[in-house]
Amino acid sequence: MIKPKAVKPTESELEILSILWDKQAATVRAVHEELCKTKDAGYTTTLKLMQIMFEKNLVTRDDSNKTHIYMPAVSKEKTQKQFLNRMINGLFSGSSAELVLQALGQNDTSNAELEKIQQLIDELKMKK
Repeated sequence: MIKPKAVKPTESELEILSILWDKQAATVRAVHEELCKTKDAGYTTTLKLMQIMFEKNLVTRDDSNKTHIYMPAVSKEKTQKQFLNRMINGLFSGSSAELVLQALGQNDTSNAELEKIQQLIDELKMKK
């Protein structure tokens, strides 16, 4: 059986998903109001995007009431992993180490973050 290819959200769809991941469920109006805090967005554009996302199975929709409630159909973690894999393969020639070195070299990493990273490294070493 051939597994259907995962749909990759566009940048605008990611913005909407991000709002839905935070809220867990929202109307188009609520999503639109959140989007307007950071960018100019027309209500009809938000509505159309969310309808397309429903068709692409990126969101689900409860249409039992007059006002439709949208929920994310894809998890944040799965979507992050999908984009991260694409980035590692496309920008870092498949090297996770290159990605990590670039990320750590460019940002001011806190001691707490470094400890979390070290814990993960230790766990990964124990698995081998």
